[in-house]
Amino acid sequence: MEPPYAPLSESCAKALGDKMYEKRKLASQEIEKMVTEFNNKNNSAQIRKLIEVLATDYATSRDANRRKGALIGLAAMGIGLGKDSGKYVQGLVTPIMTCLSDPDVRVRYFACESLYNVVKVARSAIIPFFPELFAALPRLVTDSDQMVKDGSELLDRLLKDIVTESPQTFNLQAFIPLLREHIYVKDAFARQYVISWISILNAVPDINMINYLTEILDGLFVMLEDNTLEIQRMCETTISQFLKSIRNDSSSVRMEDTINTLITHAQSPNELIKSIAITWIREFVQIFGPNVLPYASGIFTAILPCLEYNVESKRSIKECAVSVNNSMMLLVSTKELKTETVAKIDLRSIMDVLSQYLTHNSMHTKIAVLKWIHHLFTNFPNEMSVHASNLNTNLLSTLADNSDEVVLQSLSVLAEIVNSQESRELNDFNKSHYRKFLLSLLNLFSEEKLILENRASLIIRKLCVLLNAEYIYRTFAEIIAEEVPNLKFASTVVRLLNMILLTSTELFELRTSLRNISNEKSADLFQCLYKSWAHCPVSTLSLCLLTQSYQHVSRLVTLFADVEITLELLTELDKLVQLIESPIFAPLRLTLVSKANKCADAQYLAHALFGILMLLPQTEAFDTLRNRLQCVPNYWGHDPVDERNSLEYKSGIDFDALEQHFIKLQKAHREQRIVHRKRSVITPESN
Repeated sequence: MEPPYAPLSESCAKALGDKMYEKRKLASQEIEKMVTEFNNKNNSAQIRKLIEVLATDYATSRDANRRKGALIGLAAMGIGLGKDSGKYVQGLVTPIMTCLSDPDVRVRYFACESLYNVVKVARSAIIPFFPELFAALPRLVTDSDQMVKDGSELLDRLLKDIVTESPQTFNLQAFIPLLREHIYVKDAFARQYVISWISILNAVPDINMINYLTEILDGLFVMLEDNTLEIQRMCETTISQFLKSIRNDSSSVRMEDTINTLITHAQSPNELIKSIAITWIREFVQIFGPNVLPYASGIFTAILPCLEYNVESKRSIKECAVSVNNSMMLLVSTKELKTETVAKIDLRSIMDVLSQYLTHNSMHTKIAVLKWIHHLFTNFPNEMSVHASNLNTNLLSTLADNSDEVVLQSLSVLAEIVNSQESRELNDFNKSHYRKFLLSLLNLFSEEKLILENRASLIIRKLCVLLNAEYIYRTFAEIIAEEVPNLKFASTVVRLLNMILLTSTELFELRTSLRNISNEKSADLFQCLYKSWAHCPVSTLSLCLLTQSYQHVSRLVTLFADVEITLELLTELDKLVQLIESPIFAPLRLTLVSKANKCADAQYLAHALFGILMLLPQTEAFDTLRNRLQCVPNYWGHDPVDERNSLEYKSGIDFDALEQHFIKLQKAHREQRIVHRKRSVITPESN
């Protein structure tokens, strides 16, 4: 009858479960010899029977010493089998794996040692069981016992050597789900274990980890948040290795999935994660070119907030974001790929993001957004037309920004929108979008007093450069005449427009055109402006002086007897005298000494200026104008003036009708002031 633990002898079976390590060691040596003999005789039946005894009667025993005996015995079998251990690797490894999670720390340690010895001799034969081994090791590297940790690290290094030696037999596809499962672990040791495996596999030439990058990249970024510097360093190095591989060969990258992961982590509050993610985005934009355009809205979400960074620690992030922004802009403006670009970009989602960041705190971010909107309207005017109406309100609100650069850039966008909406082939003045836009602008001035006081001049001058100055002034005049019921506001805007017209370099061409009212087009513009300028008496005088309507000025001055002479009006007259002394009115001053048109213009002008002089109190402005008039020669005035010789008469303009319009408007202003004064004396209690 066979011994109960055959093929083990009774003494060997007893020693294998002894509490003394030395006795178990002697028993393992006997097992090693026994297995060597069985193997030499090809007696596989006895070998399998011995494995079964160790696995069933010892490895699962309640006695910890017997479990230890099973482990040392299985290791001895592996050593005895040598290179033939691969035939029995499943039987050898399975019971050892069970003991890796044993509650007894010494059993766990011996399980590590035993598995190390079996793997060492089995080598590549162990690879089919790699998933189970990989799943077990994270528990061991985080074990509370240092000896178990040390043992697991030795086993881990051995497994890495084997996998790198035999990459052809390694099933990477089966391994990736395991890796993805463990990549989100929190323990620092487990993270170190996972990162080390990713790094090792990525370094093997015959293993293409790039194929599975999307499965693990998110986890790597998550691990960058670890507080352990060593793990951060390992993770950063591994991610850099992947990026280097992509630069060398991008054909294996699933760009669509990967870039979404990058966009997500580029928005992380962690500076390291943000920096690496944006660096990757920059590389992807350079490598994949137009193929990244479908993800433009996400890329903008990632990079636009970074443009505000000014601190030194975030400088590299900002520089990288600027680089991405510039590269994206070049992609969109590539003329050769324009049709392809239109098909790839989602303008609606892009505009949603840009509109969101239009109210960002950062000046640099807002400027970048405005440049993008301008860029899109320039390149895709037809496709962008549907977004114009939604943008106008947001763009108008940016005109209140503290930064002049933001305001100017916003005006460039608004001008581009207006231009894109109008046919540029129209020769006649038929600019409905000008009117709609400028009406919105006037409403903004009316509602926001600070914008009117501090920014309106800058805004109007910039628009006159970007759009057509004549259209701007003509449209403003029409709106004021037809749609502004608040006479005081109308007067304020006219005063502003008049000052810009008379002083800014941007309006030089318009001033030149208005001086020649004998031209039908100039005469028409003058009459259009006059109807609104009549809200402000001094502005009306200025306009008529500019257009050389000197006879009309001389008649208007006499009407000032019926105009309320306020401090505001005297201040405006003072400014007008200063303007007369400026280079802009040099032609006017020369008219005083000109004999052209049989001196008609000179005499009407002199009469007008004397009238203005009589309106002024004896101030510095009075002295200035009086000194100027004293320089006028007296070699005319003896003969009566024929009005048909004046430029005003030759224009064909009905100045009598304009005069009546001026009188009517001034009467309306006077009546409105009376109403306001009555209201101002009513106490709040009376209301």
